Amino acid sequence: MFCLWPFVLLIYRRLHKGRTDCVPFIFERKINMTEEQNLLTGSVPKKLIAFAFPLLLANVLQSFYNVVDMLVVGQIVGDTGLAAISNASKLCYIINSICIGMTMGGAVLIAQYKGADDKKGQTETFHMLVLLSLVTSLLVTVVSLAVYQPLFRVLDVPADAYQDACDYMRIICCGTVFVFGYNAVCSVLKGLGDSKSPLYFVGIATIINIILDILLVGPFGMGTAGAAYATITAQGISFVISLFYLKRHKMFFSTTEHKKFTLQWDKLAAIVKVGLPTAIQMVVVNTAYLLVTGMLNQFGTSVSAASGVGLQINTFAGMPCWAIGQAVTAMVGQCIGAGQIQRARKVVKISLLLNLLVTLFVVIGVQLFAEQLILLFGSNSPEVISDGVYYLRVCCGINSLIYAIMYTLDSFAIGVGAANIAMLNALLDAVIVRLPVSWLFAFALNMGFSGIYYGQALSPILPAIVGFLYFLSKSWERKTLIQKSHKEEILL
Repeated sequence: MFCLWPFVLLIYRRLHKGRTDCVPFIFERKINMTEEQNLLTGSVPKKLIAFAFPLLLANVLQSFYNVVDMLVVGQIVGDTGLAAISNASKLCYIINSICIGMTMGGAVLIAQYKGADDKKGQTETFHMLVLLSLVTSLLVTVVSLAVYQPLFRVLDVPADAYQDACDYMRIICCGTVFVFGYNAVCSVLKGLGDSKSPLYFVGIATIINIILDILLVGPFGMGTAGAAYATITAQGISFVISLFYLKRHKMFFSTTEHKKFTLQWDKLAAIVKVGLPTAIQMVVVNTAYLLVTGMLNQFGTSVSAASGVGLQINTFAGMPCWAIGQAVTAMVGQCIGAGQIQRARKVVKISLLLNLLVTLFVVIGVQLFAEQLILLFGSNSPEVISDGVYYLRVCCGINSLIYAIMYTLDSFAIGVGAANIAMLNALLDAVIVRLPVSWLFAFALNMGFSGIYYGQALSPILPAIVGFLYFLSKSWERKTLIQKSHKEEILL
Protein backbone atom coordinates (compact mmCIF):
# COMPACT_ATOMS: atom_id res chain seq x y z
CA MET A 1 0.00 0.00 0.00
CA PHE A 2 2.68 2.50 0.95
CA CYS A 3 4.21 2.13 -2.50
CA LEU A 4 1.37 4.38 -3.72
CA TRP A 5 2.82 7.41 -1.95
CA PRO A 6 5.87 7.98 -4.17
CA PHE A 7 3.55 7.71 -7.16
CA VAL A 8 1.18 10.35 -5.80
CA LEU A 9 3.99 12.71 -4.82
CA LEU A 10 5.65 12.32 -8.23
CA ILE A 11 2.42 13.33 -9.97
CA TYR A 12 2.06 16.42 -7.82
CA ARG A 13 5.71 17.47 -8.32
CA ARG A 14 5.44 17.11 -12.07
CA LEU A 15 2.28 19.16 -12.15
CA HIS A 16 3.71 21.83 -9.84
CA LYS A 17 6.79 22.19 -12.02
CA GLY A 18 4.62 22.68 -15.05
CA ARG A 19 5.74 19.53 -16.86
CA THR A 20 3.33 18.20 -19.44
CA ASP A 21 5.23 15.24 -20.83
CA CYS A 22 3.17 12.84 -18.75
CA VAL A 23 -0.18 14.47 -19.54
CA PRO A 24 -2.43 12.58 -21.93
CA PHE A 25 -3.35 14.30 -25.17
CA ILE A 26 -6.98 14.80 -24.14
CA PHE A 27 -5.87 17.21 -21.42
CA GLU A 28 -3.73 19.38 -23.67
CA ARG A 29 -6.66 21.53 -24.70
CA LYS A 30 -7.20 24.81 -22.92
CA ILE A 31 -9.67 24.58 -20.04
CA ASN A 32 -13.14 25.74 -20.92
CA MET A 33 -13.61 28.55 -18.43
CA THR A 34 -17.36 28.43 -18.96
CA GLU A 35 -17.27 25.30 -16.83
CA GLU A 36 -16.87 27.70 -13.95
CA GLN A 37 -20.05 29.46 -12.97
CA ASN A 38 -20.33 32.89 -11.42
CA LEU A 39 -22.83 32.02 -8.72
CA LEU A 40 -23.19 35.64 -7.61
CA THR A 41 -25.40 36.81 -10.47
CA GLY A 42 -28.39 35.60 -12.45
CA SER A 43 -31.48 33.61 -11.53
CA VAL A 44 -31.02 31.71 -8.27
CA PRO A 45 -33.26 28.75 -9.26
CA LYS A 46 -31.52 28.39 -12.63
CA LYS A 47 -28.06 28.61 -11.03
CA LEU A 48 -29.03 26.05 -8.38
CA ILE A 49 -30.34 23.56 -10.90
CA ALA A 50 -27.47 24.10 -13.34
CA PHE A 51 -24.92 23.59 -10.58
CA ALA A 52 -26.72 20.75 -8.80
CA PHE A 53 -27.59 18.55 -11.78
CA PRO A 54 -24.00 17.60 -12.72
CA LEU A 55 -23.32 16.97 -9.02
CA LEU A 56 -26.34 14.67 -8.89
CA LEU A 57 -25.08 12.64 -11.82
CA ALA A 58 -21.57 12.54 -10.33
CA ASN A 59 -22.91 11.43 -6.93
CA VAL A 60 -25.00 8.71 -8.55
CA LEU A 61 -22.05 7.43 -10.54
CA GLN A 62 -19.70 7.59 -7.54
CA SER A 63 -22.19 5.61 -5.45
CA PHE A 64 -22.15 3.02 -8.18
CA TYR A 65 -18.82 1.88 -6.80
CA ASN A 66 -20.49 0.09 -3.89
CA VAL A 67 -23.80 -0.59 -5.63
CA VAL A 68 -22.19 -2.29 -8.61
CA ASP A 69 -20.06 -4.29 -6.19
CA MET A 70 -23.24 -5.45 -4.45
CA LEU A 71 -25.08 -6.15 -7.70
CA VAL A 72 -22.29 -8.26 -9.20
CA VAL A 73 -21.38 -10.03 -5.96
CA GLY A 74 -25.05 -10.68 -5.21
CA GLN A 75 -25.53 -12.32 -8.61
CA ILE A 76 -22.33 -14.41 -8.52
CA VAL A 77 -21.43 -15.00 -4.85
CA GLY A 78 -24.94 -14.89 -3.35
CA ASP A 79 -26.42 -13.73 -0.02
CA THR A 80 -23.19 -14.24 1.93
CA GLY A 81 -21.42 -11.89 -0.47
CA LEU A 82 -24.24 -9.36 -0.10
CA ALA A 83 -24.02 -9.52 3.68
CA ALA A 84 -20.21 -9.16 3.52
CA ILE A 85 -20.28 -6.02 1.36
CA SER A 86 -23.27 -4.68 3.31
CA ASN A 87 -21.18 -4.75 6.48
CA ALA A 88 -17.95 -3.59 4.82
CA SER A 89 -19.68 -0.75 3.02
CA LYS A 90 -20.61 0.87 6.34
CA LEU A 91 -16.92 1.19 7.20
CA CYS A 92 -16.27 2.40 3.65
CA TYR A 93 -18.82 5.15 4.22
CA ILE A 94 -16.94 6.24 7.34
CA ILE A 95 -13.64 6.41 5.44
CA ASN A 96 -15.30 8.31 2.58
CA SER A 97 -16.92 10.62 5.12
CA ILE A 98 -13.54 11.63 6.49
CA CYS A 99 -12.24 12.23 2.97
CA ILE A 100 -15.24 14.29 1.86
CA GLY A 101 -15.56 16.13 5.17
CA MET A 102 -11.93 17.21 5.49
CA THR A 103 -11.75 18.38 1.89
CA MET A 104 -15.06 20.24 2.23
CA GLY A 105 -13.20 22.95 4.13
CA GLY A 106 -11.17 23.58 0.98
CA ALA A 107 -14.33 23.89 -1.13
CA VAL A 108 -15.86 26.47 1.23
CA LEU A 109 -12.66 28.52 1.54
CA ILE A 110 -12.07 28.46 -2.22
CA ALA A 111 -15.69 29.54 -2.79
CA GLN A 112 -15.35 32.48 -0.39
CA TYR A 113 -12.07 33.58 -1.97
CA LYS A 114 -13.72 33.21 -5.38
CA GLY A 115 -16.55 35.46 -4.23
CA ALA A 116 -13.99 37.98 -2.96
CA ASP A 117 -12.01 37.70 -6.26
CA ASP A 118 -8.84 36.80 -4.36
CA LYS A 119 -6.69 34.54 -6.60
CA LYS A 120 -3.76 34.45 -4.18
CA GLY A 121 -6.07 33.18 -1.45
CA GLN A 122 -7.37 30.48 -3.78
CA THR A 123 -3.86 29.30 -4.65
CA GLU A 124 -2.65 29.19 -1.06
CA THR A 125 -5.81 27.34 -0.03
CA PHE A 126 -5.17 24.69 -2.67
CA HIS A 127 -1.59 24.13 -1.48
CA MET A 128 -2.73 23.73 2.13
CA LEU A 129 -5.52 21.39 1.03
CA VAL A 130 -3.01 19.14 -0.76
CA LEU A 131 -0.82 18.98 2.33
CA LEU A 132 -3.74 18.25 4.63
CA SER A 133 -5.12 15.58 2.31
CA LEU A 134 -1.80 13.72 2.08
CA VAL A 135 -1.24 13.66 5.83
CA THR A 136 -4.82 12.79 6.72
CA SER A 137 -5.12 10.01 4.12
CA LEU A 138 -2.02 8.33 5.54
CA LEU A 139 -3.45 8.44 9.06
CA VAL A 140 -6.85 7.16 7.94
CA THR A 141 -5.26 4.29 6.01
CA VAL A 142 -3.14 3.13 8.95
CA VAL A 143 -6.02 3.35 11.44
CA SER A 144 -8.59 1.66 9.19
CA LEU A 145 -6.24 -1.26 8.46
CA ALA A 146 -5.74 -1.71 12.19
CA VAL A 147 -9.39 -1.63 13.27
CA TYR A 148 -11.57 -3.25 10.61
CA GLN A 149 -11.13 -6.87 11.80
CA PRO A 150 -11.87 -6.28 15.51
CA LEU A 151 -14.70 -3.96 14.49
CA PHE A 152 -16.33 -6.69 12.37
CA ARG A 153 -16.10 -9.06 15.33
CA VAL A 154 -17.71 -6.52 17.65
CA LEU A 155 -20.50 -5.99 15.12
CA ASP A 156 -21.24 -9.73 14.94
CA VAL A 157 -20.77 -9.97 11.20
CA PRO A 158 -22.35 -13.33 10.20
CA ALA A 159 -19.74 -16.09 10.33
CA ASP A 160 -20.33 -17.16 6.73
CA ALA A 161 -19.74 -13.58 5.53
CA TYR A 162 -16.88 -12.58 7.86
CA GLN A 163 -13.89 -13.58 5.70
CA ASP A 164 -15.37 -12.05 2.56
CA ALA A 165 -15.99 -8.80 4.44
CA CYS A 166 -12.37 -8.74 5.66
CA ASP A 167 -10.98 -9.46 2.19
CA TYR A 168 -13.04 -6.62 0.72
CA MET A 169 -12.19 -4.13 3.46
CA ARG A 170 -8.43 -4.76 3.48
CA ILE A 171 -8.16 -3.82 -0.18
CA ILE A 172 -10.49 -0.82 0.05
CA CYS A 173 -8.43 0.66 2.89
CA CYS A 174 -5.37 0.73 0.64
CA GLY A 175 -7.14 3.01 -1.84
CA THR A 176 -7.84 5.78 0.68
CA VAL A 177 -5.19 8.07 -0.84
CA PHE A 178 -7.08 8.05 -4.13
CA VAL A 179 -10.39 8.92 -2.48
CA PHE A 180 -8.76 11.81 -0.62
CA GLY A 181 -7.00 13.05 -3.72
CA TYR A 182 -10.09 12.94 -5.91
CA ASN A 183 -12.26 14.71 -3.36
CA ALA A 184 -9.60 17.38 -2.74
CA VAL A 185 -9.40 18.25 -6.43
CA CYS A 186 -13.16 18.19 -6.87
CA SER A 187 -13.68 20.38 -3.81
CA VAL A 188 -11.49 23.02 -5.45
CA LEU A 189 -13.44 22.81 -8.70
CA LYS A 190 -16.79 23.03 -6.89
CA GLY A 191 -15.61 26.04 -4.91
CA LEU A 192 -14.71 27.72 -8.20
CA GLY A 193 -18.21 27.03 -9.50
CA ASP A 194 -17.34 24.05 -11.71
CA SER A 195 -19.69 21.14 -11.09
CA LYS A 196 -19.43 19.56 -14.54
CA SER A 197 -15.83 18.39 -14.54
CA PRO A 198 -16.24 16.01 -11.53
CA LEU A 199 -19.01 14.35 -13.50
CA TYR A 200 -16.65 13.61 -16.38
CA PHE A 201 -14.00 12.17 -14.07
CA VAL A 202 -16.28 9.87 -12.16
CA GLY A 203 -18.11 8.81 -15.35
CA ILE A 204 -14.92 7.37 -16.79
CA ALA A 205 -14.05 5.70 -13.50
CA THR A 206 -17.52 4.17 -13.15
CA ILE A 207 -17.30 2.51 -16.55
CA ILE A 208 -13.94 1.05 -15.59
CA ASN A 209 -15.31 -0.12 -12.24
CA ILE A 210 -18.25 -1.91 -13.86
CA ILE A 211 -16.04 -3.67 -16.41
CA LEU A 212 -13.49 -4.76 -13.81
CA ASP A 213 -16.24 -5.88 -11.41
CA ILE A 214 -17.72 -8.21 -14.00
CA LEU A 215 -14.32 -9.58 -15.01
CA LEU A 216 -12.66 -9.98 -11.61
CA VAL A 217 -15.65 -11.29 -9.63
CA GLY A 218 -16.86 -13.57 -12.42
CA PRO A 219 -14.38 -15.04 -14.94
CA PHE A 220 -11.34 -14.47 -12.72
CA GLY A 221 -13.16 -15.95 -9.72
CA MET A 222 -11.84 -13.43 -7.20
CA GLY A 223 -15.19 -12.99 -5.41
CA THR A 224 -15.59 -9.99 -3.07
CA ALA A 225 -11.85 -9.26 -3.27
CA GLY A 226 -12.22 -8.74 -7.02
CA ALA A 227 -14.95 -6.18 -6.43
CA ALA A 228 -12.64 -4.29 -4.05
CA TYR A 229 -9.76 -4.29 -6.56
CA ALA A 230 -12.13 -2.95 -9.21
CA THR A 231 -13.20 -0.14 -6.91
CA ILE A 232 -9.76 1.13 -5.89
CA THR A 233 -8.54 0.94 -9.50
CA ALA A 234 -11.45 3.11 -10.60
CA GLN A 235 -10.84 5.52 -7.73
CA GLY A 236 -7.15 5.82 -8.67
CA ILE A 237 -8.00 6.60 -12.27
CA SER A 238 -10.54 9.29 -11.30
CA PHE A 239 -7.92 10.91 -9.04
CA VAL A 240 -5.20 11.02 -11.69
CA ILE A 241 -7.56 12.36 -14.35
CA SER A 242 -8.90 15.08 -12.05
CA LEU A 243 -5.38 16.17 -11.04
CA PHE A 244 -4.24 16.53 -14.63
CA TYR A 245 -7.38 18.48 -15.44
CA LEU A 246 -6.87 20.89 -12.55
CA LYS A 247 -3.43 21.71 -13.97
CA ARG A 248 -5.26 23.73 -16.63
CA HIS A 249 -5.85 26.27 -13.86
CA LYS A 250 -2.36 27.72 -14.08
CA MET A 251 -2.56 29.65 -10.83
CA PHE A 252 -2.61 26.46 -8.72
CA PHE A 253 0.67 25.11 -10.13
CA SER A 254 2.52 28.26 -11.18
CA THR A 255 5.96 28.81 -9.63
CA THR A 256 6.41 32.38 -10.81
CA GLU A 257 4.64 34.00 -7.89
CA HIS A 258 5.23 31.30 -5.29
CA LYS A 259 8.77 30.02 -5.74
CA LYS A 260 8.96 28.53 -2.27
CA PHE A 261 6.31 26.44 -0.57
CA THR A 262 5.38 27.97 2.78
CA LEU A 263 2.88 26.94 5.38
CA GLN A 264 -0.12 29.27 5.43
CA TRP A 265 -1.39 28.66 8.91
CA ASP A 266 -4.47 30.87 8.52
CA LYS A 267 -5.57 28.94 5.41
CA LEU A 268 -4.82 25.60 7.02
CA ALA A 269 -6.76 26.59 10.14
CA ALA A 270 -9.71 27.77 8.07
CA ILE A 271 -9.84 24.50 6.12
CA VAL A 272 -9.70 22.51 9.35
CA LYS A 273 -12.28 24.78 10.98
CA VAL A 274 -14.82 23.69 8.37
CA GLY A 275 -13.37 20.33 7.38
CA LEU A 276 -12.97 18.76 10.81
CA PRO A 277 -16.53 19.41 12.06
CA THR A 278 -17.87 18.35 8.67
CA ALA A 279 -15.85 15.14 8.81
CA ILE A 280 -17.01 14.52 12.38
CA GLN A 281 -20.59 15.16 11.29
CA MET A 282 -20.39 12.61 8.49
CA VAL A 283 -18.40 10.09 10.53
CA VAL A 284 -20.90 10.25 13.39
CA VAL A 285 -23.83 9.61 11.05
CA ASN A 286 -22.11 6.75 9.25
CA THR A 287 -20.82 5.27 12.51
CA ALA A 288 -24.41 5.25 13.66
CA TYR A 289 -25.31 3.31 10.51
CA LEU A 290 -22.48 0.91 11.29
CA LEU A 291 -23.71 0.35 14.85
CA VAL A 292 -27.27 -0.03 13.59
CA THR A 293 -25.97 -2.69 11.22
CA GLY A 294 -24.50 -4.45 14.26
CA MET A 295 -27.96 -4.46 15.82
CA LEU A 296 -29.51 -5.80 12.63
CA ASN A 297 -26.87 -8.55 12.35
CA GLN A 298 -28.36 -10.10 15.48
CA PHE A 299 -31.45 -10.99 13.46
CA GLY A 300 -29.56 -13.15 10.92
CA THR A 301 -28.06 -13.04 7.44
CA SER A 302 -31.34 -12.34 5.60
CA VAL A 303 -32.10 -9.22 7.67
CA SER A 304 -28.48 -8.08 7.34
CA ALA A 305 -28.54 -8.49 3.55
CA ALA A 306 -32.02 -6.90 3.22
CA SER A 307 -31.15 -3.83 5.28
CA GLY A 308 -27.90 -3.41 3.34
CA VAL A 309 -29.75 -3.46 0.03
CA GLY A 310 -32.43 -1.14 1.44
CA LEU A 311 -29.78 1.31 2.61
CA GLN A 312 -28.15 1.33 -0.82
CA ILE A 313 -31.47 2.13 -2.47
CA ASN A 314 -32.21 4.77 0.15
CA THR A 315 -28.77 6.24 -0.50
CA PHE A 316 -29.60 6.57 -4.17
CA ALA A 317 -32.91 8.15 -3.28
CA GLY A 318 -31.01 10.79 -1.30
CA MET A 319 -28.72 11.72 -4.19
CA PRO A 320 -30.83 14.64 -5.49
CA CYS A 321 -31.06 16.01 -1.96
CA TRP A 322 -27.28 15.84 -1.52
CA ALA A 323 -26.61 17.43 -4.91
CA ILE A 324 -28.82 20.40 -4.07
CA GLY A 325 -27.12 20.65 -0.68
CA GLN A 326 -23.67 20.72 -2.30
CA ALA A 327 -24.87 23.46 -4.64
CA VAL A 328 -26.13 25.42 -1.64
CA THR A 329 -22.72 25.16 0.06
CA ALA A 330 -20.88 26.51 -3.00
CA MET A 331 -23.41 29.27 -3.75
CA VAL A 332 -23.68 30.44 -0.15
CA GLY A 333 -19.87 30.33 0.16
CA GLN A 334 -19.40 32.63 -2.83
CA CYS A 335 -22.20 34.93 -1.59
CA ILE A 336 -20.61 35.24 1.85
CA GLY A 337 -17.21 35.97 0.30
CA ALA A 338 -18.77 38.71 -1.82
CA GLY A 339 -20.87 40.09 1.06
CA GLN A 340 -24.17 39.30 -0.71
CA ILE A 341 -26.21 38.31 2.35
CA GLN A 342 -29.65 38.76 0.80
CA ARG A 343 -28.74 36.54 -2.14
CA ALA A 344 -27.45 33.90 0.29
CA ARG A 345 -30.80 34.03 2.13
CA LYS A 346 -32.65 33.67 -1.18
CA VAL A 347 -30.50 30.66 -2.11
CA VAL A 348 -31.51 28.86 1.09
CA LYS A 349 -35.24 29.56 0.71
CA ILE A 350 -35.39 28.44 -2.90
CA SER A 351 -33.23 25.37 -2.28
CA LEU A 352 -35.51 24.26 0.58
CA LEU A 353 -38.54 24.34 -1.69
CA LEU A 354 -36.69 22.68 -4.55
CA ASN A 355 -35.29 19.93 -2.31
CA LEU A 356 -38.71 19.14 -0.87
CA LEU A 357 -40.29 18.84 -4.32
CA VAL A 358 -37.51 16.67 -5.74
CA THR A 359 -37.37 14.42 -2.67
CA LEU A 360 -41.15 13.92 -2.73
CA PHE A 361 -40.96 12.80 -6.36
CA VAL A 362 -38.14 10.34 -5.59
CA VAL A 363 -39.92 8.91 -2.52
CA ILE A 364 -43.07 8.24 -4.54
CA GLY A 365 -40.98 6.38 -7.13
CA VAL A 366 -39.24 4.23 -4.50
CA GLN A 367 -42.55 3.32 -2.84
CA LEU A 368 -44.16 2.36 -6.15
CA PHE A 369 -41.28 0.15 -7.27
CA ALA A 370 -39.84 -1.04 -3.95
CA GLU A 371 -39.94 -4.78 -4.69
CA GLN A 372 -38.53 -4.37 -8.20
CA LEU A 373 -35.65 -2.31 -6.80
CA ILE A 374 -34.82 -4.99 -4.20
CA LEU A 375 -34.86 -7.69 -6.90
CA LEU A 376 -32.20 -5.81 -8.86
CA PHE A 377 -29.64 -6.88 -6.27
CA GLY A 378 -29.92 -10.53 -7.24
CA SER A 379 -31.37 -12.14 -4.13
CA ASN A 380 -34.09 -14.75 -4.65
CA SER A 381 -34.72 -15.19 -0.94
CA PRO A 382 -38.34 -14.29 -0.02
CA GLU A 383 -37.12 -13.13 3.41
CA VAL A 384 -34.54 -10.75 1.93
CA ILE A 385 -37.09 -9.33 -0.51
CA SER A 386 -39.87 -8.84 2.06
CA ASP A 387 -37.51 -7.38 4.70
CA GLY A 388 -35.93 -5.08 2.10
CA VAL A 389 -39.31 -3.78 0.96
CA TYR A 390 -40.30 -3.22 4.58
CA TYR A 391 -37.09 -1.23 5.13
CA LEU A 392 -37.97 1.08 2.24
CA ARG A 393 -41.56 1.49 3.43
CA VAL A 394 -40.36 2.78 6.79
CA CYS A 395 -37.04 4.49 6.01
CA CYS A 396 -37.83 6.13 2.67
CA GLY A 397 -41.12 7.90 3.33
CA ILE A 398 -42.16 11.15 5.05
CA ASN A 399 -38.91 11.12 7.02
CA SER A 400 -37.04 11.69 3.74
CA LEU A 401 -38.76 15.08 3.37
CA ILE A 402 -37.61 16.05 6.86
CA TYR A 403 -34.13 14.82 5.98
CA ALA A 404 -34.17 17.07 2.89
CA ILE A 405 -34.82 20.08 5.14
CA MET A 406 -32.10 19.02 7.56
CA TYR A 407 -29.48 18.46 4.87
CA THR A 408 -30.23 21.72 3.05
CA LEU A 409 -29.82 23.74 6.24
CA ASP A 410 -26.68 21.82 7.24
CA SER A 411 -25.20 22.57 3.81
CA PHE A 412 -26.04 26.24 4.25
CA ALA A 413 -24.30 26.29 7.66
CA ILE A 414 -21.18 24.71 6.16
CA GLY A 415 -21.17 27.26 3.34
CA VAL A 416 -21.08 30.21 5.75
CA GLY A 417 -18.29 28.52 7.72
CA ALA A 418 -20.42 27.32 10.68
CA ALA A 419 -19.74 23.62 10.22
CA ASN A 420 -20.09 23.17 13.98
CA ILE A 421 -23.87 23.51 13.51
CA ALA A 422 -23.88 20.58 11.09
CA MET A 423 -21.71 18.61 13.53
CA LEU A 424 -24.16 19.34 16.37
CA ASN A 425 -27.04 18.15 14.19
CA ALA A 426 -25.18 14.94 13.41
CA LEU A 427 -24.80 14.26 17.13
CA LEU A 428 -28.50 14.96 17.67
CA ASP A 429 -29.39 12.66 14.76
CA ALA A 430 -27.17 9.74 15.71
CA VAL A 431 -26.45 9.90 19.43
CA ILE A 432 -29.66 11.41 20.76
CA VAL A 433 -32.22 9.76 18.46
CA ARG A 434 -31.08 7.07 16.02
CA LEU A 435 -29.08 4.74 18.27
CA PRO A 436 -30.99 4.95 21.58
CA VAL A 437 -34.44 4.95 19.98
CA SER A 438 -33.53 2.04 17.67
CA TRP A 439 -32.26 0.02 20.64
CA LEU A 440 -35.31 0.96 22.75
CA PHE A 441 -37.81 -0.06 20.07
CA ALA A 442 -35.98 -3.22 18.96
CA PHE A 443 -34.94 -4.74 22.26
CA ALA A 444 -36.58 -2.99 25.23
CA LEU A 445 -40.03 -2.91 23.56
CA ASN A 446 -39.45 -6.22 21.68
CA MET A 447 -40.35 -4.81 18.26
CA GLY A 448 -37.49 -6.70 16.61
CA PHE A 449 -35.64 -5.36 13.59
CA SER A 450 -38.68 -3.25 12.60
CA GLY A 451 -38.03 -1.13 15.69
CA ILE A 452 -34.57 -0.32 14.34
CA TYR A 453 -36.13 0.84 11.09
CA TYR A 454 -38.52 3.16 12.95
CA GLY A 455 -35.66 4.53 15.07
CA GLN A 456 -33.83 5.53 11.90
CA ALA A 457 -36.94 7.09 10.41
CA LEU A 458 -37.35 9.45 13.38
CA SER A 459 -33.73 10.65 13.50
CA PRO A 460 -33.81 13.78 11.23
CA ILE A 461 -36.64 15.62 13.03
CA LEU A 462 -34.62 17.30 15.80
CA PRO A 463 -31.66 18.33 13.57
CA ALA A 464 -34.05 19.88 11.04
CA ILE A 465 -35.53 22.08 13.79
CA VAL A 466 -32.07 23.19 14.98
CA GLY A 467 -30.94 24.02 11.44
CA PHE A 468 -34.07 26.07 10.81
CA LEU A 469 -33.60 28.04 14.02
CA TYR A 470 -29.97 28.81 13.08
CA PHE A 471 -31.07 30.14 9.71
CA LEU A 472 -33.67 32.38 11.35
CA SER A 473 -31.17 33.67 13.93
CA LYS A 474 -29.28 35.90 11.47
CA SER A 475 -26.05 35.35 13.45
CA TRP A 476 -24.59 33.72 10.36
CA GLU A 477 -24.73 37.02 8.43
CA ARG A 478 -21.53 38.16 10.16
CA LYS A 479 -19.61 34.94 9.52
CA THR A 480 -16.76 34.61 7.04
CA LEU A 481 -13.59 32.55 6.89
CA ILE A 482 -11.56 35.16 4.98
CA GLN A 483 -12.29 38.32 6.92
CA LYS A 484 -9.10 38.13 8.97
CA SER A 485 -6.82 37.59 5.97
CA HIS A 486 -8.43 40.50 4.12
CA LYS A 487 -7.81 42.82 7.04
CA GLU A 488 -4.18 41.78 7.16
CA GLU A 489 -3.76 42.47 3.43
CA ILE A 490 -5.29 45.94 3.82
CA LEU A 491 -2.90 46.79 6.65
CA LEU A 492 0.04 45.70 4.55
